[in-house]
Amino acid sequence: METTRQKKIASVLQQDLAEIFQLVAKSTFTGTLITVSKVRVTPDLGLCKVYLSVFPTKYSDEVMVHVEANAPALRHELGQRVRHQLRVVPNLKYYLDDSMDYQENIERLLKGGGENPIR
Repeated sequence: METTRQKKIASVLQQDLAEIFQLVAKSTFTGTLITVSKVRVTPDLGLCKVYLSVFPTKYSDEVMVHVEANAPALRHELGQRVRHQLRVVPNLKYYLDDSMDYQENIERLLKGGGENPIR
């Protein structure tokens, strides 16, 4: 169960990371939308799990490789933005949020557009 402090910090980090990723998408991945869908902070505030959603999904792998390669620079930029709110910037771990793909697949299966794997 997340504490109120964890939720507040996660909210601040999510908003600042969203702004950073807007700039990254605009400069590096033209025509790609990178969304910070969820942020989870550990109770000790030392680790932050960031879930990214990429549209169109065909660029997901490329975006994740770029994000992992530039993780220290992204953390530094985040630190510059939250330096008056947090004493220590948590380590950031990035995950691809594929819930939209999962939802599309379920909708396609329900409409009868694909084979039913259960039968």
